Amino acid sequence: MPKLSPTEGIGLLIALIVLLLVFGSLLAAGMPLVTALLGVAISVALIYSATVITPVSSTAPMLAVMLGLAVGIDYALFLISRHRDQLAEGLDVEESIARATATAGSAVIFAGLTVIIALLGLAVAAIPFLTTMGLAAATAVAIAVAVAITLVPALMAFCGQRLRPKPVKSTTNRPPRKGLGQLWVRTATRMPLLTVVVVVAALALCAIPATQLRLSLPDNGTEEPGSQARDTYDVVTEHFGAGYNGPLIVTADIITSTDPVAVMNSIAEEISRMPGVASVPIATPNPKADTGIVQVVPAAAPDSPQTEELATAIRGLRSHFKTVYGADTAVTGITAVGIDVSAQLGASLLPFGILVVGLSLVLLAMVFRSIWVPIKATAGYLLSVGAAFGATSLVFQQGHLADLLHVTHTGSVVSFLPIILMGVLFGLAMDYEVFLVSRIREHYVHHGDPHQAIESGFVSASRVVIAAAIIMFGVFAAFVPEGSAVIKPIAFSLAVGVFVDAFLVRMTLVPAVLTLLGRRAWNLPGWIDRRLPIFDAEGDALMHELRLADWPEPDSTDVIAADALTRADDRGKTVFRGVNLRLGRGQLLVLHGNGPVGKSALLYTIAGRVRRIDGDLKVLGHVLPQHITRVRQKVAVIPCRDTPDPAAAVASALASDIELILIDDIDTVIRSTTRDQLRQHITHRLTPSGRSVSYVITCQDPALIADLLPSGTAVSTHALTPQTAEVTR
Repeated sequence: MPKLSPTEGIGLLIALIVLLLVFGSLLAAGMPLVTALLGVAISVALIYSATVITPVSSTAPMLAVMLGLAVGIDYALFLISRHRDQLAEGLDVEESIARATATAGSAVIFAGLTVIIALLGLAVAAIPFLTTMGLAAATAVAIAVAVAITLVPALMAFCGQRLRPKPVKSTTNRPPRKGLGQLWVRTATRMPLLTVVVVVAALALCAIPATQLRLSLPDNGTEEPGSQARDTYDVVTEHFGAGYNGPLIVTADIITSTDPVAVMNSIAEEISRMPGVASVPIATPNPKADTGIVQVVPAAAPDSPQTEELATAIRGLRSHFKTVYGADTAVTGITAVGIDVSAQLGASLLPFGILVVGLSLVLLAMVFRSIWVPIKATAGYLLSVGAAFGATSLVFQQGHLADLLHVTHTGSVVSFLPIILMGVLFGLAMDYEVFLVSRIREHYVHHGDPHQAIESGFVSASRVVIAAAIIMFGVFAAFVPEGSAVIKPIAFSLAVGVFVDAFLVRMTLVPAVLTLLGRRAWNLPGWIDRRLPIFDAEGDALMHELRLADWPEPDSTDVIAADALTRADDRGKTVFRGVNLRLGRGQLLVLHGNGPVGKSALLYTIAGRVRRIDGDLKVLGHVLPQHITRVRQKVAVIPCRDTPDPAAAVASALASDIELILIDDIDTVIRSTTRDQLRQHITHRLTPSGRSVSYVITCQDPALIADLLPSGTAVSTHALTPQTAEVTR
């Protein structure tokens, strides 16, 4: 069973050093380590408890420890970093903890879910021991997420003001220095096309050795030298031959045979003449003479390609043995089972890859409301996986740097490594993608300059991304020198994958690609946008709502408040832009214009019928689009073109104590009795219970509805022109 060694502690030491450099505080640096270790202890206890119910792979606890430590430290880092940044901005401790948990905590939950889903996806291979490994690792990640969003905030509250960063001394006489993040992103985006070509070519080159990757299940020959299992394997190899460590067993159904001994001897004779066979020491029927076995000793080691070819060749003779001897044969034994499991795992890579890639595209499209960002992120993930496979093949199959990394057995890679690497690296890659690109998108939404957004967003997120990547790399790398034969290649491939994905893909390739795409990076076709649910992985909605909590002013009674409100249609064409509105209780707003698009679009946006808008909008005290459901419940929309009796619809809304009534195309109402009733409602502007009612109505020409409008100062008229899509006062 794999055991921990002091070498794994190097990963914790690296993590502590990085955390000290990031936080500059021993207290803040120690918290992620403590919480991660606690999460790992809980996970391992649960895994060992599960052995009472079901068998668990001996590798599962070690895999859980490795993943639990890596993600546990990173998740705590994200939360504490956000909390300290907010404390530095002057927030009080309780408010900062709440915001950090809601924002960075949302990102932690998203990242954890992606890793968990990918690990549970290992069940696609339909191999029990791999499924239990996936469940064990997923449990460790789930515990890490739970600890991060519960215990970490509690510890932050316990530490109180001691986590607040010290004020930075003023250096107004010195010009601001360019930080590493700014230099990095400017270098990557100075010639973006060249950056893309160089990075893609380099990673493609690294992935070439992966084409020769050989998979096999570990045997005693992969154990550490000096262990009893490895010594026995070496003695057998030296005195008898490598094939004696894993003979093939050929079974034969000979129930119809009249001379079972002769049949078994004949089958053994034919097999012994096959290339790659060292000997056939046993060929005998059982006492009942209905089944026989042939023990075949390969000339090569159990995990060698020659042995795999021999097993395939013997299986290819099945029809021959059936025809000639009337015996139905099959090949089994631990070596044959290992070959079959490896083949099954190899065959499952494609469906698992499709699952992971499809999940990546959908999740990132939900988060960023973009088509290019998911495509770019998924392509980068595949490049990272390819490079990790290539590096693993170079070391563990071809033997390069094997002595330096204490790799004592080369020639093949543990067969479940590719599917585990794809699953785990998927979650980690999505984590870095969301954390980095969400900052870039946030700056783009607020300022509208895609190139400046790349630099500003990158600089604000790079410090934490770099720290998280170094910590995760250190934890994984620490399991390589003294790790077990199973854990060693997994840890190595994850370390390489994290390094490549964080530093070459997310921090170099991503800014370059976004620079090339410009504004197109943030476009999503309307038909996709309407069908995709909104997934707020970074708590942007909460931050938007908090920013508008006291807007337009504290204790405001405005029914509608809009600032720089902008909306585009499904093709990206602007419908209205820069709309600024204020409507108090009991007031009337008229939107008019020559076309039906702009004014109606604004009206339905106010009604909470639109999910995607830019700018700030508050209706009845609720921020949109975050609270569209509440707004829809409190606002009545009456489209006069499609409503047989608009006046009756208004009366029904008033009877329901609706405080905001929106009437679209009121100038299309021709019947005089209906117009009279509408005028009474609009003039009165009270519900039966005496509550004030505000109205927003649209028309093409205010002159056509002059008889419907009351006189007085409570009427605000705004002209909305679809061609320019701007409001004029």
